[in-house]
Amino acid sequence: MDQGIGIIGWIVIGIAAGWIAEKVMKRNHGLLTNLIVGVIGAFLGGFIATAIGMGPNGWIMSLVVATLGAIVLLWIVGMVRSRRA
Repeated sequence: MDQGIGIIGWIVIGIAAGWIAEKVMKRNHGLLTNLIVGVIGAFLGGFIATAIGMGPNGWIMSLVVATLGAIVLLWIVGMVRSRRA
């Protein structure tokens, strides 16, 4: 994670990433859920990006990585829920 962004920046990126992932995955969540999904997605996306040898630098790449991580998170949650039904 980029140290220059700060906690407020990560909250904004988390909300934006969660909202974008919500739209891509055709879900309907509230602001708090979007924040949680986006922040967890940022960690997941950051882990994946680091594992493949690329690290997000700056706002744009951080948002892209967080959004991709949030999409993966929503996909995993959807798969788990579909197995339960």
